Amino acid sequence: MTSTSLNQTLADFQANRALTMPADKLKINVDQRRLLVDTADRSAFVKRGDAVGTFALTEVDEGLLTPQGLLPSGPLVLVFFRFAGCPACNIALPYYNEHLAPQLAGLGATLVGVSPQVPEKLRAIKERHALSFRVATDKGNALARRFGVTYEFDAPSRRLSLKTGTPIGDVTGTGTWELPMPTVVVIDQKGIVQFADVSPDWLVRTEPGAIIDAVRDINLRAAA
Repeated sequence: MTSTSLNQTLADFQANRALTMPADKLKINVDQRRLLVDTADRSAFVKRGDAVGTFALTEVDEGLLTPQGLLPSGPLVLVFFRFAGCPACNIALPYYNEHLAPQLAGLGATLVGVSPQVPEKLRAIKERHALSFRVATDKGNALARRFGVTYEFDAPSRRLSLKTGTPIGDVTGTGTWELPMPTVVVIDQKGIVQFADVSPDWLVRTEPGAIIDAVRDINLRAAA
C-alpha cells in the first residue's frame, strides 16, 4: 500500500487549517510564503558541486558535530527546518523519520536535522517524535547563511508575532527574525554537495525518494 506523499500530507494539513484559522492570520501566512517564492534569490542557493568546507553544529544531545566527524562514515544529509514548534516541521520530520531515516541508515548515510533554534528549545521536536536521527543547532544561521537559504519575517508577520506575544526570536532563542527555508543538502565524503533542494515555501518539502536516489548515486560512483 503506497503511503501519502509528504507534500500531499502538507497540502492536506493546510487545507484543513484554512477551515479553522482566522482569515487575517491565514492571509498573512499565505502572503509571506508567496512573497518568499516570488523574491528568493535562487542564484545564491547552495547547489551541486559546491565545496562545503568546515562548519560546526551542536546536536541537542551529543554536542559538537563537524564534517570531519560525520563524513568518514558515509554521505551526509542535512535537512534544514525552521524551529521545534513549526507546524509543517512537525509533519515533515516525523515523516522523514519513517520514510527516510531507515533507508539512509541502510545506505551508510548520516541524517541531521538542522535549525537555528537553541539546543535547549530545539530538543523538544526530537523528543516529541522520538526521532532516530540527529537534530542540531546551526548557531546564528551560520551554515544556512553560507548556503544562501535564510529569510526574515515580513512586516505583517512581525506585527502578528509581536501581537501574539511570541516573537520568533524568543521562540528560537536567537533574538532575530531570521529562519532557514526548508532545504536538503546531500554531501559526499569529499565534502562536495551532490544534491541540493531549497523551498522558499515552507509548506513544500523535498520528498524522501529524491534524497535516497542522491545518496545511492554517491555510493555507486564511490564503488565504480
